[in-house]
Amino acid sequence: MMDIHQILKQLPHRYPILLVDRVLELEKGVRIKALKNVSINEPHFLGHFPHRPVMPGVLMLEALAQAAALLAFDTLGETPDDQTVYYFAGIDGARFKRPVEPGDQLILEVELDRMKAGIFKFKARAKVGEEIATEAELMCTMRKIPQA
Repeated sequence: MMDIHQILKQLPHRYPILLVDRVLELEKGVRIKALKNVSINEPHFLGHFPHRPVMPGVLMLEALAQAAALLAFDTLGETPDDQTVYYFAGIDGARFKRPVEPGDQLILEVELDRMKAGIFKFKARAKVGEEIATEAELMCTMRKIPQA
């Protein structure tokens, strides 16, 4: 549906913070399903935790937010420019239910709940196989970067 080259055109993130590898499904204005391959080579595993590497929960939320951004841009029919930033506006009800380890494939499922006054609200969950790893309601907004 969307490969890494198309994702790089939509998201400003780059290694090591780009956390979406592929979009598997995309229904304009409704939902997105994306993939994050979790690799032992990622820098956070050096310290989280050396004896039992686990993907930090905040990075799972960030991966979900990046998938949400792809859904938002597609919904609006926009490609962001260098003057646009997509920010978190809030995270509600975040729950972490399963550790995510190197070798896992994290499936990111995000549904657009509503869009009002430039604020997007999403229901999001990240799964490994059929098991939910994390879920949350995310609020995000796009803003222009002020010119200096």
